[in-house]
Amino acid sequence: MGFRSSLSKPLARYIASQQQGWIYNAPAAQDKWRQRLISQAKHTVFGQEHFFKDINSYEDFKQAVPVRDYEDLKGYIQQVIDGKDDVLWPAKPIYFAKTSGTTSGTKYIPISKDSISNHIGSARDALLNYIHETGKAEFLDQKLIFLSGSPVLDTKGSVPTGRLSGISNHHVPAYLRTNQMPSYETNCIEEWEEKLERIIDETINQRMSLISGIPPWVQMYFDRIIARMGKPIKDVFPDFQLFVYGGVNFEPYRAKLFDSIGKKIDSIELYPASEGFIAYQDLQDSQGLLLLADTGIFYEFIPAEEFFNENPTRLTLEQVELGKNYALIINNNAGLWGYSIGDTVKFVSKDPYRLLVTGRIKHFISAFGEHVIGEEVEKALQYAMQRYPETEVVEFTVAPMVAPSEGLPYHEWLIEFATPPHNLEQFAKDIDERLVKLNVYYDDLISGSILRPLKITSLPRNAFIDYMRSQGKLGGQNKVPRLANDRKIADIIAK
Repeated sequence: MGFRSSLSKPLARYIASQQQGWIYNAPAAQDKWRQRLISQAKHTVFGQEHFFKDINSYEDFKQAVPVRDYEDLKGYIQQVIDGKDDVLWPAKPIYFAKTSGTTSGTKYIPISKDSISNHIGSARDALLNYIHETGKAEFLDQKLIFLSGSPVLDTKGSVPTGRLSGISNHHVPAYLRTNQMPSYETNCIEEWEEKLERIIDETINQRMSLISGIPPWVQMYFDRIIARMGKPIKDVFPDFQLFVYGGVNFEPYRAKLFDSIGKKIDSIELYPASEGFIAYQDLQDSQGLLLLADTGIFYEFIPAEEFFNENPTRLTLEQVELGKNYALIINNNAGLWGYSIGDTVKFVSKDPYRLLVTGRIKHFISAFGEHVIGEEVEKALQYAMQRYPETEVVEFTVAPMVAPSEGLPYHEWLIEFATPPHNLEQFAKDIDERLVKLNVYYDDLISGSILRPLKITSLPRNAFIDYMRSQGKLGGQNKVPRLANDRKIADIIAK
């Protein structure tokens, strides 16, 4: 056992013991953070405008702080960019995390001196928790790769600005830097395909033990290696033992990715966002991700079906119910207040609080009133793939076909298969039948002959890569939207 793995085990025990202090008493930790955040921010511009000094309860807080999206917060962000201190949080942010918004253009999410530990410490704790649970630490002694955005930072106003993954790269612990891949110079390459080839050049002869990244881009990395070497990943990287991922639902990618690897390995799912590190998988054999209730974020939850109401119900962690979809709202120690991050989540446990990410609150199909959501399409696809285990999906998206040239309207599923099902027509029927069972409104439209059953359009190889390249979003942390209420994406991909 090497130095890093030996050192990690007592540290992992310590982190696990610290976690026990809040893990089964998360509502109390949340109440503490609500009060602390309000106290620390009461003299900021936002705190004074929203009368933080008069807030004594959660009911007071809801009255004072409305639910916001980025457009509503943009004026405060602009004050920070213009050089003003103490706007949303004391002092200035130490970074802006730059993200691409669908309606707001580029978004600049503040990261403060207080909140950076949530991003960096939570990622560290996810690995240490795995070591404590499994006793496996040897992966720390070999090479580790993090497929991420460029660490090169610009400035917005006077604040260093970049992708969250690039910012995080500046905070990798010193004891891991010597075995971190790729090199800093390679990581700074902006063009994804050039960067990917350089990453392969640097890693292909190394003893890679941990690989981390968003599944579709990791799959692209694996595909290029297999094409070059002519053998599965397990033979290229015999020490590979841990896959760390996040950003998308893993299930549609699982079969192809593990087929590429050629053996079963452990994995850790993370739920990081530019707005905060929300949760991570704390047990290998348990469903759901552990909500991080004591890291500087006070969470609120709005029932998904109420989100677009004028006065939706806002709930604390203690008030959530199992199995129900909620829009996730955060308040954090970087100055985001009543902020909708756009995700929906569903709790699968309250002892401790574990959740699943079920989709995006604005990503759904309801061209005919069906309101089909991401969780439902992913479950339906997973069901069909289990019935046709030879099937491997590279990527997919779903859009309505409102005015077909003939016949009734339908949902079009645009799927790029690595290995298609041997009976595509029946595969489509299986998806449709499962979706009917999952969504009563879709069922009504199908049975009422308002919609006809879905249609699958099988796309050629690299269709989604070509689409992402055309949008300037190839690689890094970018993701293909699974659902759209129009055909803007579908029509481009179909061409």
